[in-house]
Amino acid sequence: MNINDYILKEIKALTSEDSVSSALQLCEHLPITHIPIVKDNKLIGCFAEDDIQTIENKDTALHEYIHLIQHFHADKKSSLLELISLFAENDCNIIPVLDEKQEYLGYYDLRDILDVFADSPFMHNDNITLIVSKTKADFTISQVAQIVESNKAKLLGLYVSRETVDNVEITLKISSEEMNEIIQTFRRYDYNVISQLEDDMFLEELKDRANYFKKYLDM
Repeated sequence: MNINDYILKEIKALTSEDSVSSALQLCEHLPITHIPIVKDNKLIGCFAEDDIQTIENKDTALHEYIHLIQHFHADKKSSLLELISLFAENDCNIIPVLDEKQEYLGYYDLRDILDVFADSPFMHNDNITLIVSKTKADFTISQVAQIVESNKAKLLGLYVSRETVDNVEITLKISSEEMNEIIQTFRRYDYNVISQLEDDMFLEELKDRANYFKKYLDM
């Protein structure tokens, strides 16, 4: 899969000399959050549809409102996860793409990128998702991989899904027929296992002991 195959040119980029009304017409016909603005095939930035809607004088040129422009883009070497991060950080559904000369090539559409991510092995339904957390000072990717692989499982991918001042939360995709040993090993290494799995015997044992203790008190 070559992510560059998903670069689109269906929406024509505007220039700073185009009018506000032309930008509004583009937004009316297409469900886009931002419009790329170029000059001599160089990206100036993007106007957000929300900002364009607030401009009262529709006949003025876009360069009159250059202070509203937002600066973000991807390049041809951007990875799938980098693109997803860019979409989230900029709250947008299109991202301009530049080549190695910083010239405008086109844009990525959020729907296409999410479809590619959904079809990737990382998101395959046959794999198991496990979420664990640990203090930042003690977390290492090499240790996570060692824990998984020492239990004869395959680590297909991971990413930091949440971060606080002191802790990180890691989402893992694992290929394994037996998860209980992996979960117990993470606990022995002082990881907090967040995801709830049906085969987590540790939780079942705790429930059984709690029920037994409750019955004992009720006697």
